[in-house]
Amino acid sequence: MDISVIVPAFDEASRISSALERINTYFSNSFKTYEIIVVDDGSTDDTRAIVENLAESIGSLRLIHNSPPNVGKGHAIKQGILSSSGDLVLVSDADLSTPLSEIEKLMPFIQRGCDIAIGSRKLSSSDIQVRQPWYREGMGKIFNVIVRLLLIRSIADTQCGFKLFKGEIARKLFMISRITGFSFDVEILFLAERKGYTIEEVPVRWFHAPDSKVRLLRDPFFMLIDLIKIRLFWLLNRYH
Repeated sequence: MDISVIVPAFDEASRISSALERINTYFSNSFKTYEIIVVDDGSTDDTRAIVENLAESIGSLRLIHNSPPNVGKGHAIKQGILSSSGDLVLVSDADLSTPLSEIEKLMPFIQRGCDIAIGSRKLSSSDIQVRQPWYREGMGKIFNVIVRLLLIRSIADTQCGFKLFKGEIARKLFMISRITGFSFDVEILFLAERKGYTIEEVPVRWFHAPDSKVRLLRDPFFMLIDLIKIRLFWLLNRYH
């Protein structure tokens, strides 16, 4: 399999159909073999039924379904990656806030031997088409400062939901990952750095999509706790 595309989904009934059709169209024109793995992590709407219906016409599409309650984005992506078989693995949010064609900016780095190429919204040449509301941008900046203090100093944007891995390396990293929530990106990149894998941060085109699943009054607290857990897990040698 040339590439596996992992799409985490939680209550995405309003946009999952159009997103998957666009993903299928793009990759059918760009790769000889590919698979699309949707991980429905406890949706309470019609996400599961929509994906199952689409799978009847899109042969490359697979669904992993978790019954409610929702566990977390990190858990969903780990399931998808560990069930993948692609030489490459792309993680993309269901809202496609980073257009699929931006993979063409990441691919050259992988082809030159880089292990992981990640989309970034924070570099000087990043192309932000629609900005986040000011309060989300502010929270993101605070989060990035804490990430740099505790774990990773070399990456400006750990949270962009568009990341390309060599498949074998993605499966090795996610096999030992422990964070189930939104801070999973930081954990994976932290582990990759510590294990000597090469990471390239690449400016991409991005737009803010509505209906973010990050709950502003709750999730930032848990994301901070998870950053502390990552540091402790590493110090206690919990990553095997």
